[in-house]
Amino acid sequence: MIGLLGSVTEAWGEVRVHKARVLLSLVGVFLAVLAMTTVTALGEMAAQVQQEQAEASGGRTATISVQAYDPMTGTLPQAEWEAGVDALVARYGMPAEAVATTAYGQALYRMPGGTQTIDTIRVSPSYGPLHRIQPVEGRWFRAGDRESMSPALVVNEDFLGMLGVADLSSRPTVVIGGPQPVLATIVGVARWNSGYPTAYRIDESAGDGAAATGSAGYWSPPSLELWVPSAQADAVTEAVQTDLARLLPGAEVQAFRADPENLESTIAKLRMAVRAAGLVVLALGGLGVLNIGLVTVRQRIREIGVRRSFGATSARVFSAVVLESVVATALAGLAAVALSVAVVRNLPLERWLAGGIPLVDAPGFPVSAAVEGLIAATAVGALAGLVPALIAVRVKVIDAIRF
Repeated sequence: MIGLLGSVTEAWGEVRVHKARVLLSLVGVFLAVLAMTTVTALGEMAAQVQQEQAEASGGRTATISVQAYDPMTGTLPQAEWEAGVDALVARYGMPAEAVATTAYGQALYRMPGGTQTIDTIRVSPSYGPLHRIQPVEGRWFRAGDRESMSPALVVNEDFLGMLGVADLSSRPTVVIGGPQPVLATIVGVARWNSGYPTAYRIDESAGDGAAATGSAGYWSPPSLELWVPSAQADAVTEAVQTDLARLLPGAEVQAFRADPENLESTIAKLRMAVRAAGLVVLALGGLGVLNIGLVTVRQRIREIGVRRSFGATSARVFSAVVLESVVATALAGLAAVALSVAVVRNLPLERWLAGGIPLVDAPGFPVSAAVEGLIAATAVGALAGLVPALIAVRVKVIDAIRF
């Protein structure tokens, strides 16, 4: 251990003595590590954003979507559907967080400019986490909203603008019209680029009245979403379709995987491509260090011969030359990683990569990218110092002193 510390101290001393040469040789490594770390970090963050955006539409990996309808009427009685879903969920013992219900349709809303027909999606509280919906203001639905006499709504910014409300500070409400009007409370604002007003509505509420209250058009058959492990997706799809068909005699049942099946492999390939590009850039920087190292050893042959004449062993000379390169590139790598972190963390990535839509798990600077940058810089220093060290060891003392 003492010998290693002595070698590192000696290498640091050489770096300080030959500052100009070292800085010249490390410019390439610094830029290469900076580029590699930044590209890797941006690639990792872009992959995470891509994954969240895919899960926002299709659900998390793996989401099974189940629909049932009467072939004659195109729909099912709400009570019959709910009884079948409850029996199915109870049979498999699935947690509430992994089960979501959805129904698409339209409803009549009494706006300041008159009654408007607006797309409305009735969802369970678990739908938001399953699809990574992050409100920009307020909150998402919770189980307690089902007990409220005023149905809860999560709307987009276009809906809020049509209502003539700037934010939720005034606790805005809106009347859902129809045969049985009901006063609904807006509890959250979500951002999605639909271009027209849209609302999420809690699937059931104590003040809901009839299930179709405020309906302005045909409601699509309700769907059930199940969040299951990827390895069990095919088996669950087949079992759910069979069991629900038995629970709903005469109904047509369809079950399929809603999330992109190849998302994980696609993101893995993207990360590999990013790392490969970073390694190519780093290799180019390493060649610059190697060239400078070879020239430097030729210039230091006399110094090496003097050290050998005073008893320095081949191992000591070898380690000194290698460690000098390693210490220098490690410092360059540390500086490059620090600059990369500062640059990436101050970029408006949410606006660039996600279109301004807030992310549930906002990506921070990947620790793996920083670690890879430091390891790569050290490895390049070791490899770049290996050839000059071998040349230094082969130098004969007499020839070196005469040089």
